Amino acid sequence: MTRVYVPKDAAALAVGAEATARAFAAAGCEVIRTGSRGLLWLEPLVEVETAQGRRAYGPVTPADVPAILAGGDHSLALGDIAAHPWLAGQHRITFARCGAVDPLIPQAFEGLARAREIGPDAVIEAVTASGLRGRGGAGFPAGVKWRTVREAPGEQRYVVCNADEGDSGTFADRMLMEGDPFLLIEGLAICAYAVGAAKGYIYSRSEYPHANATMLAALDVARREGLLGSLSIELRIGAGAYVCGEETALLDSLEGKRGQVRAKPPLPAHHGLFGQPTVVNNVLTLATAPWILTHGAKAYAALGSGRSQGTMPIQLAGNVARPGLYEAPFGLTLGQIVHDIGGGTASGRPVRAVQCGGPLGAYFPPTLFDTPYDYEAFAARDGLIGHGGIVVFDDTVDMAAQARFAFEFCAIESCGKCTPCRIGSVRGAEIVDRITSGGAVAGDLALVEELCETLKFGSLCALGGFTPYPVMSAIRHFPEDFGRRPIPAATE
Repeated sequence: MTRVYVPKDAAALAVGAEATARAFAAAGCEVIRTGSRGLLWLEPLVEVETAQGRRAYGPVTPADVPAILAGGDHSLALGDIAAHPWLAGQHRITFARCGAVDPLIPQAFEGLARAREIGPDAVIEAVTASGLRGRGGAGFPAGVKWRTVREAPGEQRYVVCNADEGDSGTFADRMLMEGDPFLLIEGLAICAYAVGAAKGYIYSRSEYPHANATMLAALDVARREGLLGSLSIELRIGAGAYVCGEETALLDSLEGKRGQVRAKPPLPAHHGLFGQPTVVNNVLTLATAPWILTHGAKAYAALGSGRSQGTMPIQLAGNVARPGLYEAPFGLTLGQIVHDIGGGTASGRPVRAVQCGGPLGAYFPPTLFDTPYDYEAFAARDGLIGHGGIVVFDDTVDMAAQARFAFEFCAIESCGKCTPCRIGSVRGAEIVDRITSGGAVAGDLALVEELCETLKFGSLCALGGFTPYPVMSAIRHFPEDFGRRPIPAATE
């Protein structure tokens, strides 16, 4: 019986993977459902097991199944997918198994075994020495957070995985939860062991039904097979409020309250879930820990650029020829990512802008495509790496409309606790409307800039604090869409 691997990833399902899987099953094949390898423009990407190894085809429809099973040359043939240039150029750490394995068959927990062998303090030292930083957007050193929680006084400690992936153009968390959930479970277990936590939570969102179903099934397997020891891990599903991606709003939601941002201090590491010391880390942060424990901190720290160490799963979306997930060490230029890896626009028109770091990330024009993809280089040009999302726009985009969208998004998603975010975002959208409708008055753009200063420094959290990034970058780099001459960038 021929064994065939067909992804059950949400992106593949959206383009017909379920029908393709049924067609292979009807043809008498053994069908193994996997996650996605991240080459989204080739989904459904199918791999057929042969005497020479797996051979890939894509994108495969049910009509293609007979010809593929008949063997010989095929127009959709991709050969050994691991040798495909798009995959061969990557350095996969977090996504090494994603798309290659059955997500509900546990893999060897080598990292967790190593953690238990060397002890909690040595685990934290390894994570610190690796240079691993939070992959949720803030880029805070993971080892420092773990050490703080371990040493903080408290009756109980918690580990909370922030899987509330709400940024437009990002899908890495979902891909990992659907394609390799045991890697996340192992990473969370390593963190819990290191900080002395007996309870962990994975906070996901209701918009991820496939990821949630896979995580629940994987957690059941982990409990049944005794992979977690005394650690209890629970999946909690939020209603999809963007602000609950902020760690303190997430904690309020976990406690059964309305998701609203807490004032800091105290930090969650000292006074977090139920008032106890709590690690809040993103999916990608926790999922990197097993590799560090298995291969060593030095091996991880040797990758990357400057203080941006290790790899980043870059998610390419929008008007791009080759959308998908590309994991590579920090240091590629933005131009390499957009043109060499992404292949430029899907429309074939010139790239006009890319937004990096989600809906609150800055817009970069092609003149800044020499910017290295790392935390410090982006910060120097008023940009954000964020969760690793890059959304591409061609030359038909209206950047004034994009600036207005940032204000509107902030207004809709605001928890309402602080005035700058709740009211300032509404006023900002009104002013942009006035500008684009031809009714602008003298000083309107200066008023937007002043409003952005208030949002940036007066908001309680990054929702209001980061809204100025897309607004001001659109005004600065694309002034013609606002009816004005270019203005110099604040930082180059």
